[in-house]
Amino acid sequence: MDASLKKQLELDAVRIRKGVIEGTYNAKSGHPGGSLSIAEILAYLYRVEMNIDPENPKKEDRDRFVLSKGHAAPALYAALANRGFFPVEDLKTLRKSDSYLQGHPNMNYVPGVDMSTGSLGQGISAAAGMALASKFKNDLFRVYAVLGDGEIQEGQVWEAAMFAASRKLDNLCIVVDNNNLQIDGTLEEVNSPYPIPEKFAAFGWNVIEIDGNSLDEVADAFAKAKECKGKPTAIIAKTVKGKGVSYMENQVSWHGAAPKEEQYKIAMDELNKAEAELEGK
Repeated sequence: MDASLKKQLELDAVRIRKGVIEGTYNAKSGHPGGSLSIAEILAYLYRVEMNIDPENPKKEDRDRFVLSKGHAAPALYAALANRGFFPVEDLKTLRKSDSYLQGHPNMNYVPGVDMSTGSLGQGISAAAGMALASKFKNDLFRVYAVLGDGEIQEGQVWEAAMFAASRKLDNLCIVVDNNNLQIDGTLEEVNSPYPIPEKFAAFGWNVIEIDGNSLDEVADAFAKAKECKGKPTAIIAKTVKGKGVSYMENQVSWHGAAPKEEQYKIAMDELNKAEAELEGK
């Protein structure tokens, strides 16, 4: 990857994380842990991978993105704001009663949101339907979705996986955010979906395993997904829940808790320092 592009993507990831902290702090609620873990994935999708236009969010041939784990909306909003879909300042209005940035993405109000999500398991079905529609339109666009690893405990995920493979939807690429923590503990403690790669492979998917917080591996995985013909692709991304904020990393307690004032200051100090270092200040 070109060094200047990598630095830009690293900045994007840090700014997405800043948006997550800013939003959840001001909302006094939300889901920072699983939002922070997908910053590199969203940075790459919105800066490089997807055919999008912030000036024309509804253009017909745009690539579609579905945040199946809709509670990670703070990360999606930050990614969209960072790319110019709406003002970054609006991230502070997260979950306010008069804000368009609610706790889960709403396609009717948020520029750049292609599907309203929140009920876990449903997003991948919507993504598969979009991918099939694209096939009817001569592969007009590609479809991407991010799922939580706890989310794949839902049976609907596997119905969609079976459908997508049977229809050979090679224009569909999902990412499983495998940070190994969900609201009540580790995946093994709650209801283990392991081995995840083998399950998707058994359903007929092209499977790629990566470190989801490595931009080089993220870039390589999306390139390989585009090269695959006749199968949908599942990228199993090992990530760190709470990545980028020291006291949140790998802590299940930050699945659905907002930082208080002192915690907010610590997080923003760490992220501002990381941003300044990347900017060479």
